[in-house]
Amino acid sequence: MDDLFKLTAKEEEIMNFFWERDSLFVKEILGFYNNPKPHFNTISTIVRGLEEKGLLTHRSYGNSYQYYAAVSRKDYGKSKLKSIIIKYYNSSVMSAVSGLVENEEISVDELKKLISDVGKGSK
Repeated sequence: MDDLFKLTAKEEEIMNFFWERDSLFVKEILGFYNNPKPHFNTISTIVRGLEEKGLLTHRSYGNSYQYYAAVSRKDYGKSKLKSIIIKYYNSSVMSAVSGLVENEEISVDELKKLISDVGKGSK
């Protein structure tokens, strides 16, 4: 399933349109781009690929399809984070968190608060 969530930059960009706006027709996606706009067929091909990966689904309206996200941004983010931890931190969550603290991306106090908050939520 994690392989399904490996997206190109263009695929991720298009998924963000769906996560922000819920459902869209391919024609509407083109409206989010500045000139020169990508070709309709290019966007349509990417959208169909995302549907094949299970990230989008659609409703039919005659000859038109309205697509919407089948995977939430949160679930995609979890999968992406897991992939990064596996790839760059030898599958060690502790190494990843340690790296965040060492690089001052999160303070020790913030980490303590996070641990406290998670502990309260699991009771």
